[in-house]
Amino acid sequence: MSDAGAERADALSVSIRSKVYGAGGPEPVEAVRDLSFVVRRSEIACLIGPSGAGKTTTLRILLGLDDAYDGAVTPDPREAGIAMVFQEPRLLPWRSVEQNVRLGLPRSERGRDLDALFESLGLTPWRGRYPGKLSLGMARRVALARALALRPRILVLDEPFVSLDDRAAASLREIVVATVAREGMSVLMVTHNVAEAIEIADRLLLVSARPASLLTAVALDRPRSERDRAWAEAMREDLANRFPGVIAA
Repeated sequence: MSDAGAERADALSVSIRSKVYGAGGPEPVEAVRDLSFVVRRSEIACLIGPSGAGKTTTLRILLGLDDAYDGAVTPDPREAGIAMVFQEPRLLPWRSVEQNVRLGLPRSERGRDLDALFESLGLTPWRGRYPGKLSLGMARRVALARALALRPRILVLDEPFVSLDDRAAASLREIVVATVAREGMSVLMVTHNVAEAIEIADRLLLVSARPASLLTAVALDRPRSERDRAWAEAMREDLANRFPGVIAA
């Protein structure tokens, strides 16, 4: 493959023909059906769908936590260089901020210089603090630092800004966008916040109610710096009219 071809290649390809819970039992539940999408290199893609649609199931599959499905994820999740940031920070309360970040690294890398990482996330003064002394916004920064320390090719975010005030959420969104620009990684973010997705995404991946399937992929070609409130609201309204079961009016 040429260098140009490599640059255009997808970072992740997900094709789930079917995922059924309780298959063969009295009340099987089909969570996903014919859900296929790609995450391109150096892009932010946002996965949006109604509650209970199967988004969490999809994340478990692409993270390699569930292999009982019909389909394929390429590359293999165990070899794809994926790091995950969950909705809850999941920090060890008896470990400092720095220790929480380093514990996610392979033992051979736990002594690596992370000064630049902590600085980029505004965590330098907090390295010796413990999670109980952090706000939710700061704890989410630590969780993000723990994932970024792995230097992933693909960063998966599950409702990473929920329950944060507007200022804290905006600050974290800026960090994610800057990290993608600086490191060239790809991001797949699950969110119910359509305005948030329209603000930072390169593409929106809209999925149906259960069983989840892809309804459409919407490219957001306008530069982020030019996405003013009027344009964003018009985009959200258009999507709500076209996909009322996915996006509230």
